[in-house]
Amino acid sequence: MIVIVVLAAGASSRMQGRDKLMEDVDGVALLRRQVLRALGTGCEVLVTLPAGPHPRYDTIKDLNVTVVPVPDAAEGMNASLRAGILAVPDAATGVMVMLADMPDITEGDMITILNEVNFKSDVKIWRAVTKAGDPGHPIIFHKDLLPQLSALSGDQGGSAVVRENRDKTQFIPLPADHARTDLDTPEAWADWRARRDIT
Repeated sequence: MIVIVVLAAGASSRMQGRDKLMEDVDGVALLRRQVLRALGTGCEVLVTLPAGPHPRYDTIKDLNVTVVPVPDAAEGMNASLRAGILAVPDAATGVMVMLADMPDITEGDMITILNEVNFKSDVKIWRAVTKAGDPGHPIIFHKDLLPQLSALSGDQGGSAVVRENRDKTQFIPLPADHARTDLDTPEAWADWRARRDIT
């Protein structure tokens, strides 16, 4: 059983007062859109959120997900990652870590990665890469790595665990730059929307 943990507790500190996860994409907030895509895989979904009350709760309150509040979200990404990993059911065989601010990641992309997982192999990490081979997200971690992930601190995400297991990592290409497109600033959002309008 692979569980998807959607990391959505960040402060959007570079958005000049806007919340990137509440930005409208195709008529819905980005957070809701990406959580719906995660649910479309058939996996159990956990969503980390800042301590409430917070508008992000309302945008997914009707969805069949487990919300994981992160009271120490100001610490950085690892507070969110740590909380999400600690909430994963014991029965899980692996965890897909998904960043909520990556609008190009589709349900199909997630299924592509899920379909590559083979727990009988020596692989411990299955990681999305761009068409050009640049590593990105989502990333699936074998259950054996969950204790390490739950012990992380700071704002580096799971990069230390990824580095330690590079020789046990399978890289899975996704279309174009899906695996690397994250939108942290108003300028990035404007550029992304302009490119969508062109295509």
